[in-house]
Amino acid sequence: MATSAPHHPTSHWHTLDDGRVQCDICPRACKLRDGQRGLCFVRAREGDEIVLTTYGRSSGFCIDPIEKKPLNHFLPGTPVLSFGTAGCNLACKFCQNWDISKSREMDTLMDQASPEAIAEAAVRLGCRSVAFTYNDPVIFHEYAIDVAQACRERGIRSVAVTAGYVCPEPRAEFYRHMDAANVDLKAFTERFYHSVCAAHLEPVLETLVYLRHETDVWFELTNLLIPGENDAEEEIEAMTEWVVEHLGPDVPMHFTAFHPDWKMMDKPRTPPATLTRAREIALRNGVRYAYTGNVHDEAGGSTYCHACGETIIGRDWYTLTGWRLTEDGACRSCGARCPGVLEAQPGTWGPKRQPVRLAGLGA
Repeated sequence: MATSAPHHPTSHWHTLDDGRVQCDICPRACKLRDGQRGLCFVRAREGDEIVLTTYGRSSGFCIDPIEKKPLNHFLPGTPVLSFGTAGCNLACKFCQNWDISKSREMDTLMDQASPEAIAEAAVRLGCRSVAFTYNDPVIFHEYAIDVAQACRERGIRSVAVTAGYVCPEPRAEFYRHMDAANVDLKAFTERFYHSVCAAHLEPVLETLVYLRHETDVWFELTNLLIPGENDAEEEIEAMTEWVVEHLGPDVPMHFTAFHPDWKMMDKPRTPPATLTRAREIALRNGVRYAYTGNVHDEAGGSTYCHACGETIIGRDWYTLTGWRLTEDGACRSCGARCPGVLEAQPGTWGPKRQPVRLAGLGA
């Protein structure tokens, strides 16, 4: 059985003149007195320092298709060992993992594993990567980095599924250890971020620009479209124009469907036509790889050559139905390269979702 260190020392905090200690992981800058926790609930003040209370503890492990993160250009078809902890540094009213991200019960953390045990489990289970997901790895910064280091030593890659709400110094430290990321660009207005997520847009945009221009991390974007909140065509126009101008045309965008959840039960499900229209706007504005998600849409889920239009990766939900790339990731029809982390042949994991207990593996 792996051991855990529930109160793990952290960095990225400083003491204020009034005696409070400020957490500097994210722009929320929680200022804590002894015994208090930040909004994320897992970074807490004990004595004169900030500690991580969830180090080595998880809300559960599951093998997913990498396309579920979603990442369509990173080791397509391969299995990824996914896990999260508890808590979150945003307060999204529509959170679709609220039972984990909003948890205030440590009993949610049912599985324990050291970083080395997670890396060993990924190898044993045949996973090509490990994903920090279900809640944001920004808040379990130290644990995620230690897991990523252990995984890298075993040839396993690391994936961050994140809202990108992080301060510059910890951001640079964190992404030195990541191989890929999916960043949730929740909207393109400050109004939405402030009123729906209790956060701000600008730090997320800064994270995206940093990833594109100062790292080699492969990343893709997800935009969950909520009827009447962030689905206006004008907003999608502005967002996709910004992406092409500041990040370039090769960063994939996933437009995904909302379903009523948590504190936003009054909104309807996103009509598939809204996702299709968003994808069309993105393509028209120069985004070369735009996808629909959370709906059955083979056309919107497949990858097309940006040069000749050939279907180079066919997808039906999370199942790959076609592969027309050469060993070096070029279109077999015209030779144009498809950006991403691609191998000569895709994986064959398919749509399976397999919960696992690391304790049962002897980890």
